[in-house]
Amino acid sequence: MDMNELIARINELAAKNKTVGLTEEELEERAKLRRMYIDNVTGNLRGQLDNTYILRPDGTKEKVVRK
Repeated sequence: MDMNELIARINELAAKNKTVGLTEEELEERAKLRRMYIDNVTGNLRGQLDNTYILRPDGTKEKVVRK
């Protein structure tokens, strides 16, 4: 499932929850889809940070490291 489909399904479930409510299966699906979305966004951000450098005034580059 790509991100657009994932977001669309999450939005469908959110709209249904506001109108008629969700079944137990739909609540589980919503939780699973939300976790997939969060994991994807977190992974993308970590990937960007792994390739990020700080350019110092003296012209040197320093790789960003986790604290």
